[in-house]
Amino acid sequence: MKVNFVSKLTDKNEILALVTDKKSLSEFKGLDKNLLSKINHAVNNENFEFNKFSSLEIINDKNNSFSKIIIISPGQKSLISGNDLAIIGGKINQISSKSKNKRVSVLVANEFSNDENLVEIGFGATLNTYKFNKYKSKKKAIKQINEITIISKNAVKLKNKFRQKNSVAEGIFLARDLVNEPSNILNPEEYAKRIKGLSKYGLKIEVLNETKMKKLGMWSLLGVGRGSQYESQLVIMKWDGNKSKKSKPLCFVGKGVCFDSGGISLKPGNKMEEMIGDMGGSAAVVGLMKVLALRRAKVNVVGVVGLVENMPDGTAQKPGDIVKSMSGQTIEIQNTDAEGRLVLADALWYAQDKYKPEIMIDLATLTGAIVMSLGNKMAGIFSNNDDLSDKLLDAGRDSGDNVWRLPLSDSYDKMINSKFADMKNIGIGGAGSITAAQFLKRFVNKVPWVHIDIAGTATGMEKSSINTSWATGFGVNLLNTLISKFYE
Repeated sequence: MKVNFVSKLTDKNEILALVTDKKSLSEFKGLDKNLLSKINHAVNNENFEFNKFSSLEIINDKNNSFSKIIIISPGQKSLISGNDLAIIGGKINQISSKSKNKRVSVLVANEFSNDENLVEIGFGATLNTYKFNKYKSKKKAIKQINEITIISKNAVKLKNKFRQKNSVAEGIFLARDLVNEPSNILNPEEYAKRIKGLSKYGLKIEVLNETKMKKLGMWSLLGVGRGSQYESQLVIMKWDGNKSKKSKPLCFVGKGVCFDSGGISLKPGNKMEEMIGDMGGSAAVVGLMKVLALRRAKVNVVGVVGLVENMPDGTAQKPGDIVKSMSGQTIEIQNTDAEGRLVLADALWYAQDKYKPEIMIDLATLTGAIVMSLGNKMAGIFSNNDDLSDKLLDAGRDSGDNVWRLPLSDSYDKMINSKFADMKNIGIGGAGSITAAQFLKRFVNKVPWVHIDIAGTATGMEKSSINTSWATGFGVNLLNTLISKFYE
């Protein structure tokens, strides 16, 4: 589907979408008088309330200009936030797709028609087009709009802005595709190959295999994949968009457990198939790196993803094992299903030790406890730096990828001390998300750092007009917003 911006409404037999509240409906004086009369009659006759996201469809059989009129209300301007305009764009595409007409023109009332809102409407319409049906042997014909045209006096300027925003949609789609892939297709080795393919966009890609990781002493990460038939991988993606030698890179680290059976501490069988999505953190990092390359971001960024498969067999890691991490710290394995933090421990240490980043953020589908705390509405964040946390909270509000900060403290840290090693990989006594974050904090030095637990948001969020997929791509828009707002 094409999203276009033009300066003037054309008189063609297509669908017309009006984004407006009740008081602004009278603004559209340029429309045919008979058409305006019909719109007003329908609004009054249906007692249309103009509540947030409410819509009204009007079939226009007597006027040849437009076959259908759609009215969508943003609600009160003071209550608009995050991705609300994107949701409206998605709804326009969703409603229009049911029609025989393949073109939609969008008029937005002045109160809501700033440049950012218009770009968001196009962005949301694009997100609504996502489908993952590649494994269906019989594919249903997808009803789809060919073009959405948004009317604005700043059409030329908005075309350039939308190209930047559309790159975010491409990154989100990549992240969704990766999470939706079954693990018999997307194993760690295949995943690494796909990431290497992103070099065509200008990313520098390096892959560390098990031999290289052994030389670096990454026994924490390597222990997780011992029971798998596939080799574990550590993949580094670099985007050098700022040539200043003084510029330290931003670093993003992702957990990439391509399938998590729980290992020897085997998970219950119910819904185990959803563990193909336990690499959602890595997918967000990969999607972000594609966005930065596509929009030629003026920033230096390093993305690091640890790719493993957690399986039980005769060679698998066992409860009671003690492993030595790249940092030199030792870890007692008390539960092999607390494996994501073991992957991140070495990936975080490698990233900060090699690249000396300005900031470091990791993303992981890490704990079921965060789902109990926050559900699937927002992700939990934990940090050693108030300023970076505040920036991420701000980026969450702007992007609609909402996050909420939870505490770290010495009292929780004591819960992961071990009798036999420097630490154990689970805490006892509740606070599972916090003790997991405390574990990761032990592998972070003085660099400003945030851990984002996306266990509730990477998959299975409530469906909306901009997210019709099981995999959400959560984190891509969040991190891109953070970078563009505070680091470019």
